Amino acid sequence: MPDSLTASLNRYQPYAIGGFRIVVGFLFACHGAASLFGLLGVPDNATVDAWTWPGWYAAVIQLVGGTLVMLGLGTRAAAFVSSGSMAYAYFKVHQPEALFPLENNGEASAMFCWAFLLLVFTGPGALALDGLFGRGSGATARATLPREPARSAR
Repeated sequence: MPDSLTASLNRYQPYAIGGFRIVVGFLFACHGAASLFGLLGVPDNATVDAWTWPGWYAAVIQLVGGTLVMLGLGTRAAAFVSSGSMAYAYFKVHQPEALFPLENNGEASAMFCWAFLLLVFTGPGALALDGLFGRGSGATARATLPREPARSAR
């Protein structure tokens, strides 16, 4: 890639990570809300019973972890726990059924696991509540609006 294109894309990287974090967190929280409360088109009889292992605990992690990640509040810790819960779900629930995710219906667990693991290492990106409270780490948590480089007059 030309250096100017790379520089332009790099300026927007915190916002791309922030958007990724918001969407992944929202979708994860929706899974938790559906499992716990029968929301979002899930019938009430498909909800998990309170305090049952591992379903109820997984749903709570999905709802709470997804909401925290979406808001950018304690993103790295919430993403770490969420990633671990999805690794557990894949290897204990899906993988014993068949080897590959397409065969064992484990695509969502695998994708969420790796998406959250990525957020553990990248941080929350832009638009995170951690940045408002001064808890953000690194430039991605305190990103400012990108600006075009100044052009010199000739």
